Amino acid sequence: MLFRMEGAKDAEYHPRVYAYYFKQWNGFRMSFHRHDYTEIMYVISGTCRVETEAESIALKKGEFIVVGYGVAHRLLVDDSCRMLNVEFGFVPGTGEFPSLTELGAGERALGSLLASASPYLVLKDPDEVYHSLRSLVLELDSRGKQGSPLARILLAQLLIRIARLREETAASGLQADDRYVRKSLEFLRQNYDRDIRVGDVAAAVNLHPGYLQRLFKSATGRTLVDMLTSIRMDKAKMLLKQTDIPVTDVYEYVGIGSRQYFHALFKKHTGLTPLEYRESPEAELWNFE
Repeated sequence: MLFRMEGAKDAEYHPRVYAYYFKQWNGFRMSFHRHDYTEIMYVISGTCRVETEAESIALKKGEFIVVGYGVAHRLLVDDSCRMLNVEFGFVPGTGEFPSLTELGAGERALGSLLASASPYLVLKDPDEVYHSLRSLVLELDSRGKQGSPLARILLAQLLIRIARLREETAASGLQADDRYVRKSLEFLRQNYDRDIRVGDVAAAVNLHPGYLQRLFKSATGRTLVDMLTSIRMDKAKMLLKQTDIPVTDVYEYVGIGSRQYFHALFKKHTGLTPLEYRESPEAELWNFE
């Protein structure tokens, strides 16, 4: 199994980190070994292989393996590989938050991951897992591996991210191209208020701009620019309906460079001017004062 939880059947379990480190491996062959805890091995750059007694798993940048407790494994690096490793387990306890038992009951994907009988798990990361790992390691460096409340929360967050990624990958059979489209959409939704261009999106997902545009259009039927405009118009409609932000200022909140262009674009998409939309009967203003 991936995780070890020993103790009373109804015990509340909490995560505990036993070791963590960055390491640059060069031309290295490790002997087979086992741990009494679970290990995450994340490839930051380069390539490597992780062998179990049954299989050899090739890993490259942005991929990671979760090796279950008690699983014999070894690392093989032909050239070079930089990794971030975190080794952790679960201990029973009470009166602490978060409890993995409680989180697993409320988060279906996490509950499924915690119950997994697989000896290991291999996933391609769209960056969320690495950011969670890095935040955890920085907190541990600051506060010590025995943990602050924030370290326990960050480890729980990391496990939830891994669980959701596992579920999404299994459910939809995501290919690499699908993940690039999803990452592009996430970038647009998080940065619509800025002056962003196709090159900015391409840089965020590490693809050539021309290739990303073709990929995105093929997957969604829309161009990146069309999608960004749609997102901005949806945000503008929300601001006009649900806030008292002046109509003349809304364009600044959605990343459009001029008031006149925003008004023309909004009318093209809705058939109404921003003022007409705000004054429509269904508008409900929220006063933020």
